[in-house]
Amino acid sequence: MIRNIFRVLLVLWAGSLWSLAWVAYTLFHAQSDRHLAGMIVGRLLTAETYLGAAVGVLALLLPGRTKFLWGYLAALLMAANEWGLRRLMDAAHAHGSAWGLSFGAWHGVSALLYGVACLAVVILVWRQEYR
Repeated sequence: MIRNIFRVLLVLWAGSLWSLAWVAYTLFHAQSDRHLAGMIVGRLLTAETYLGAAVGVLALLLPGRTKFLWGYLAALLMAANEWGLRRLMDAAHAHGSAWGLSFGAWHGVSALLYGVACLAVVILVWRQEYR
């Protein structure tokens, strides 16, 4: 039962993680209010983080947990983005900079972590070592 729930959540997480890039791109081009678009994308990223955390916890409960390393990496990167970088981005947005970097610079770091998380999930699925 846990294995089946894990599989469904992994597929949901991988697909939604990859498709969020297109959703974000579309939102920023379709919505004239960039702040609103950013808030919507931020909420979607929060959902991705929690979904990734759930997949990671379920993976820990399965016998092949040591083969899920790329998945753990992706979940950790999303968590770092959500609970670490988001605060720095908010501070930089409100005050012009945080720790000497602008909002744009922190956003770039965040986008890089998201991209690496997406790549890690691609590698995980490609290798299919988690089964």
